[in-house]
Amino acid sequence: MMKSIYDADMQAFIKDNGLEQIEVRRDGEQQTPPPQIKITGIRKYKGTWVWKLLKPARVVYKAGKTYKSNRSVKEALMGKKKFVKDYIKAQFPDDAERKRQENATFDRNIKFSVLVPLFNTPKKFLKDMIESVQAQTYKNWELILVDASDDEHSFVGDLCKKYYENDSRIVYKKLDKNYGISGNTNEAIKLATGDYIALFDHDDILVPTVLYEDMVRICETGADFVYTDEATFLEDDIYDIVTFHFKPDYAIDNLRANNYICHFSVFNRELIDKVGMFRQEYDGSQDHDMILRLTEAANRVEHIAKILYLWRSHGNSVSQDINAKTYAIDAAKRAVTDSLKRDGFKAEVESSPAFPTIFKINYELTEHAKISIIIPNKDNVALLFKCIDSILKKSTYDNYEIIIMENNSTEDKTFEFYDLISRMDKVRVIKYEKPFNYSDINNQAVAQADGKYVLFLNNDIEITTPAWMEELLMYAQRKDVGAVGAKLFYENNTVQHNGVIIGAGPDGIAIHSHAGEPRGSVGYMGRMYYAQDVSAVTAACMLISKEKFLEVGGFDTGLAVAYNDVDLCMKLRQKGYLNVINPFAEAFHYESITRGYETKRGNQDRFQREVKYMKDKWADVLSKGDPFYNPNVSKSVPWGFGPGM
Repeated sequence: MMKSIYDADMQAFIKDNGLEQIEVRRDGEQQTPPPQIKITGIRKYKGTWVWKLLKPARVVYKAGKTYKSNRSVKEALMGKKKFVKDYIKAQFPDDAERKRQENATFDRNIKFSVLVPLFNTPKKFLKDMIESVQAQTYKNWELILVDASDDEHSFVGDLCKKYYENDSRIVYKKLDKNYGISGNTNEAIKLATGDYIALFDHDDILVPTVLYEDMVRICETGADFVYTDEATFLEDDIYDIVTFHFKPDYAIDNLRANNYICHFSVFNRELIDKVGMFRQEYDGSQDHDMILRLTEAANRVEHIAKILYLWRSHGNSVSQDINAKTYAIDAAKRAVTDSLKRDGFKAEVESSPAFPTIFKINYELTEHAKISIIIPNKDNVALLFKCIDSILKKSTYDNYEIIIMENNSTEDKTFEFYDLISRMDKVRVIKYEKPFNYSDINNQAVAQADGKYVLFLNNDIEITTPAWMEELLMYAQRKDVGAVGAKLFYENNTVQHNGVIIGAGPDGIAIHSHAGEPRGSVGYMGRMYYAQDVSAVTAACMLISKEKFLEVGGFDTGLAVAYNDVDLCMKLRQKGYLNVINPFAEAFHYESITRGYETKRGNQDRFQREVKYMKDKWADVLSKGDPFYNPNVSKSVPWGFGPGM
């Protein structure tokens, strides 16, 4: 116990009530980083965090091999394998659908220029790539092939000749030298005559419907940038899936931290005129740089939530460990830094523990603003003490106040604790004597708060990250951000909260992202290790500027207990603000210790009323689903995908 924090009377109270025996966690620094991923074939993933990340595809891959002795398990795995195969097959049109798409008419006559830089491309990969373009149901395209292959791979040009001589839509150019990936792609851009540009790798495969789907979306929305979901397959078998990458809709914080958009992207040719060509100084991460610039300039970015791009993983796809490619990592950091500068932000970009090109962004704090930490409480001195003790002893940010909202406590020791703790300059106690209403309690607290920012905190929270307030504030200070949340763990070291997914869960309203994942898990596609845009965050630990909180009317008092935080975040989204989860602020949440679970009849009735209230109020929003959560994955198990999801 750090005796310097508390006076003698408080120290005596702590001792008399056994509070000094309370185990306060001191392991709050970031979890030991997971092993970093190597981009190689799936057989080489074993022993890294990606081995877990790639489930269920991994178990599908191993089906019938590892579990031969267990018939029921083997059958389950074979079921997953069949599910994956059927899912991939379903992405390809049958004859009737193909004919329908081929005969479709549009109000616009858009030509797509599909750009492919070639370099020593294996014959099989080259053939598959070209024929996947020729198989497109939308026919108004050109395929631009620019060949930088060396003399030992002259067959590349010979094979291309067989195709372009029989298909006038294929344009081939042998480059006089290898200009690098950016330079080669720029040479392809110079040859392009299409209205929209599409970027395609020389060893990958397009699903036949992708250009048709792009065309439909462009005509419906006027989008000038469109991207799709993708799957990675192993070697030559498109059904041997390494992973499915189901993406969110456009999310700027996700994109800065991780180039999740990647394949398959098409964009209006006019955007090139605005942002310029590929920049060779960003080779290794040239796509990340270009996509950042293009989406920033775009009027409308659209996401097609379908697997329409098949990314081949093979022995030569990445020649060495990404950790050795410091030029690529450095280029990606510069690209993100440039993007931040263009938006007027000062920030440092560093590799996250998950992967070198998944980034933690450290924004410079623009001011040393006061934060009002608001904690509703009824009795449970031990719990409240642990919460406040962790704030006082852990926090590195010093400009804050703690407001305890006392709500009908009955125990003498509670009020004795209040008297003692309120002697501290940073702490005050305000009485709220009406029946419990979380929304009203906090609204009343905000009205009396001195801080420019208000931080809603449950009394069953224990802070573990020393810079937790700085981590939250660096995002909350942004003009475009509303609420910011922290990554929360249950006492058993599993995840309780890493953002909130709306339109999901048993009530169709909301569930917590990554709930139940073990501490240290990277989450779906690394999401537990980068700050990202989400629809909502829990008010168990939420920071927001007081001005924005009041702008949207605060918490809705019609929601006394449930979903008031989700409602607040949805109001912020409605006003155009982003809500952000920053997983680098961590805490333990001993959930429902104070209030109890929803088991009593009265609680259940109240809960159902609040569920109906939310469904009536946000019917349109809930029906559309969460823009930051892909519609292809489970609505009951966060990021789950597979049979019975």
